[in-house]
Amino acid sequence: MNLVDAVKTTEQAEQVGELLLKHGNQTYADIWNFGLQVALRISDLLSLTYADVQGDRLVIIEGKTSKPRHIVLNSKAKAIVERRKANNPTHVYLFEVSTNRAKGKPISRENVSRKFKEIGEIIGIALGTHSMRKTRGWVMYNSGINIETIAKVLNHSSPAITMCYIGLDQQTVDNTYTSFII
Repeated sequence: MNLVDAVKTTEQAEQVGELLLKHGNQTYADIWNFGLQVALRISDLLSLTYADVQGDRLVIIEGKTSKPRHIVLNSKAKAIVERRKANNPTHVYLFEVSTNRAKGKPISRENVSRKFKEIGEIIGIALGTHSMRKTRGWVMYNSGINIETIAKVLNHSSPAITMCYIGLDQQTVDNTYTSFII
């Protein structure tokens, strides 16, 4: 299993989206930007249908946990859904393939992974399909949101799992000793 990183700043997250648009296409950029907003696992993200969007919420059953999820869509996520639906009125899936070979199916995890890895090589970060979730968790943590809330957002069973997942490493812990002098 290859380890992937979180993008550590909102500016760098925006850069990834821009590079995906430049070196890939709108769909890859939309997957990245939507994934940052909703923090779903890639399998759930790619299987989203327009029927899963109910008003200003996503209502799904997570594939990995079989837990129901109700996710409020922020303005950026809603704009992506609205634009994609307007541009692809016959699509069932939010991120559906348009080519004849796989028409009517969601884009594959492998294709997304390949494109994210390519962009990661450009900017020097190990990017993968988990990077969207990790990035949201990391940015939330650095914004002062407590780890328990982030664990709930990511649907993790414990804050300890979330800490490992978003990359709170020994250096981060060590920095607390030099940053906070009482």
